Amino acid sequence: MRHRATPLSRLLLWSFFLAATRAFAAPAAAPITVKVDASEAPRRVFHAQLVFPVEPGPVTLYYPKWLPGNHRPTGPIANLVGVHMSAGGQPVPWRRDDTDVYAFHCQVPAGARTLEVALDYVTPSRGPGRFDPAATDQLMILNWNLVVLYPQGKPAADHLYQASLRLPAGWKLGTALPVQSQTGDTTQFAPVSLVTLIDSPVLAGAHYRAIPLPAPGAPPQEVDLAADSEAALDLPASLIDHYKQLMAEAAQLFGAYHYERYRFLVSLSDVGQSSGLEHHESSDNRTPERALVEDKGRKVMASLLPHEYVHSWNGKYRRPAGLATPDYQQPMKGELLWIYEGLTSYLGVVLTARSGLYTPEQFRDELASTASRMSHRAGREWRSLADTAVSAQILYEAPGEWSSLRRGGDFYPESILLWLEADVAIRRQTQGRRSLDDFCRAFFGAPGGPAAVKTYTLDDVVAALNQVAPRDWAAFFRERVYEVTPRLSLNGIEQGGWKLVYSDKPNELDQAAEGLFHHMDLTHSLGMVLGKGGDGGTAIGDVIPGMPAAQAGLAPGMTLIAVNGKKYTPEVLGDALKGQSSVQLLIENVGYYKTYTLNYKDASRSPHLMRDVATPDALSEIIKARSAPAKR
Repeated sequence: MRHRATPLSRLLLWSFFLAATRAFAAPAAAPITVKVDASEAPRRVFHAQLVFPVEPGPVTLYYPKWLPGNHRPTGPIANLVGVHMSAGGQPVPWRRDDTDVYAFHCQVPAGARTLEVALDYVTPSRGPGRFDPAATDQLMILNWNLVVLYPQGKPAADHLYQASLRLPAGWKLGTALPVQSQTGDTTQFAPVSLVTLIDSPVLAGAHYRAIPLPAPGAPPQEVDLAADSEAALDLPASLIDHYKQLMAEAAQLFGAYHYERYRFLVSLSDVGQSSGLEHHESSDNRTPERALVEDKGRKVMASLLPHEYVHSWNGKYRRPAGLATPDYQQPMKGELLWIYEGLTSYLGVVLTARSGLYTPEQFRDELASTASRMSHRAGREWRSLADTAVSAQILYEAPGEWSSLRRGGDFYPESILLWLEADVAIRRQTQGRRSLDDFCRAFFGAPGGPAAVKTYTLDDVVAALNQVAPRDWAAFFRERVYEVTPRLSLNGIEQGGWKLVYSDKPNELDQAAEGLFHHMDLTHSLGMVLGKGGDGGTAIGDVIPGMPAAQAGLAPGMTLIAVNGKKYTPEVLGDALKGQSSVQLLIENVGYYKTYTLNYKDASRSPHLMRDVATPDALSEIIKARSAPAKR
């Protein structure tokens, strides 16, 4: 909950603001310096020294709180330790603000012209969300917001920083930051704004590989890999070809670049959770160690890089006005995340297919799984899609239990179907002459150039869509996004020439995800998801109201012990469900054991799309490659 300042605290903070504005009216020629010593990254410790040009008087420094791409106040300040301030070689006492714990106040003594700050960041070995691990024994990913403070009084873009980084001996790095010089294990970067610094993470490691992704007329582009083993870097040549094709397909889709260089930073490690975070000229992509050298990993991670790459246009260049805040303390407004993240999710899977990272069948299995999962969201009865976006700052870190009833970040997957429907509608209305590609080229394309931010509102999006295919787009989005919709619209699939069906044939992408992450997704059949519990057992991660698991009395957090009297394994449960209409599960619930009987009609349901020959096949047209295959 955001703090509401009392009149007295407002007065004190305002006085600090005025003083800090005077104290940091420094010339651009005197940047703030930040020296990071990551030589102890294998111990999960980063050391930093910052020097601020100042004048005597009160100063307030902030640790970044609201982080772009996180859409919530996730600055991991609990991991900031060893903070010491000094001026002229003498200690300077500081105090933390008692209402905003991200603010540090101090009094710069007379005669001082610089304020020195030493601090450490200790990264956890494991942990979700804001406490993601930043280092292993063999690699690190440094997001600069972990180790910087910035002065109160000016927009973040007006603060100039010059950074340097020392790595463990022999490690190599990749980053979109312009490098000024390298001496031994230390790299000096060119001065950049605080916005650019925080938007430009550094990937480094002992096992490192850089792969250029050239494209005609494109700025320098590459994928940089750091892994916990050398073997994890041995990508098949076909995968690299698909990444090259991705760059060409994105160029065809948007028609212009809004960066001077682009780096896919990919850390390959089983430490931490798989995730991606967009930046304007790079992306921070985290995957299991062998995700790119094994078939199941490549299937599950296929759309990660395309998604984060699309964000360079949608999210970084064009950005919802409510997410374009002047600094890292101002709250963000997430209402349009169904465009920022949702449209990106749709374009991401489309580019995944156009580049060959998905086969056409895998693309359809992605749509089928998404459609089935969103159709089984019990929370549809009470929560609109827009509310999942507005509430993103609390839903991102909500527990996985009861996610069907809660809904969660549904603005990601459900918006794939929303924007598919919009794409198909444009194609049908214009008899195939226009599509969502035309909107993307007009809205996100020319003029290209260096990284910049151009904000948008929903009215801007509606107006641009009307330029492509006039219709009541405002009503289209109001009915599907802002109103409660107990029934999911499948118009995009059905009017695109396909139908959602179920069969005993496994969904290829669901099957790969189960193998990679060691869970069992029975959403479409029994109405529950099984995964690893905190004690190493098999926990029920979620149950869906109205389906067999919930009807039998099961709940998230319970532990599955046995199936029909036999110790549980995925194979044992799978065999027990075949050709039967009921199954008995031995369940442990916080120290108590009980047998539950689940009655069902069909437990071997996997979602797929089946061709409807009575309707033109728009889906196949959508995923056709637009550029010639990339050459080796």
